[in-house]
Amino acid sequence: MKAALIKLFLSIAADEKAGKKLWLILFSVIAGLLGMMCLPFIVLCCMHEIGVPEVSVSNIDLTEFTENIDKEQTAKLEIMGNVIAETMAVKGLQKQTLKAQLIWLSFFQDREITDISEYADIFFCPDDRVVINRLNENYRLNIDYEEFMRSYTLIMNTTVNPYLFTNPETKNSAAFASWAENAWVSGWGFDFGTKGEISPEKHYRTTDNVGLIMSYLDYHPDEKKFSDDFDTLFYTEHGSLDSMPDIAGIGVYNGEEFGIYTGNGQVIFCSGSIGHAEKTALNCGIWSSWCTFDAIEYPPEVRSRIEELNTPETPENESEG
Repeated sequence: MKAALIKLFLSIAADEKAGKKLWLILFSVIAGLLGMMCLPFIVLCCMHEIGVPEVSVSNIDLTEFTENIDKEQTAKLEIMGNVIAETMAVKGLQKQTLKAQLIWLSFFQDREITDISEYADIFFCPDDRVVINRLNENYRLNIDYEEFMRSYTLIMNTTVNPYLFTNPETKNSAAFASWAENAWVSGWGFDFGTKGEISPEKHYRTTDNVGLIMSYLDYHPDEKKFSDDFDTLFYTEHGSLDSMPDIAGIGVYNGEEFGIYTGNGQVIFCSGSIGHAEKTALNCGIWSSWCTFDAIEYPPEVRSRIEELNTPETPENESEG
């Protein structure tokens, strides 16, 4: 039973055409059948039993499940999921929405959250370990950080977080930085010639160094699929790191590989020598210059800095003796 459920879960999670409603349907099925057992624990227990399954999105039929779901329970789950999403959006925490929903669906089936705003505030902290500790303390839970993050990474690797795109109609630097952060959190692997799709051999998302950038450019959040709109990466170097504005989504470069600056002095990149998406400090010695990518929209501060760097200095007039 558990193995079958987790296989179904991973298959649906990988179906980028399924949308948010399928997630709610599946979670309601799991909640109804497994009651108080938490989803991350189930994922981890089943991984050794079934391995990481081959992900297939062909002809998934949920008719048998959807016909037997408790409609009242499904409606309750959907309402609560929407309330969490709306609260997170108001607080500017869209990127944390899926995590907040997953934790609620996994650990709050036998209790109610009386103050959604207070629950959402916990996710302001950028340190997931602190978030889990605060949830355990505030709600008397017993979430194991390592177990939850392993299962969360597995789940996130099979889907693309729809809450990354605050303005899905544009390719902008803020969403670009969020995309890179999501690739790192989700554990994307390195595979030459790939750009974010699930590898049929490895069964998880892979990319190469340039592919991490191209994957964002080629992903259509409205259609939930990758395209081939961009086949060449165009970029412009602007100078040394000490001239770089502190704007997330700016590129960094070392003559061979690119990184994506995500703010707070951090850079995310994917390298064959490491084998997966990695986060490092901007000033770690790897990066030598900053750049912008032609297809990414940057805020005025970046354009102003580029104009300053490109404007030749006018020598001061010599005083007459």
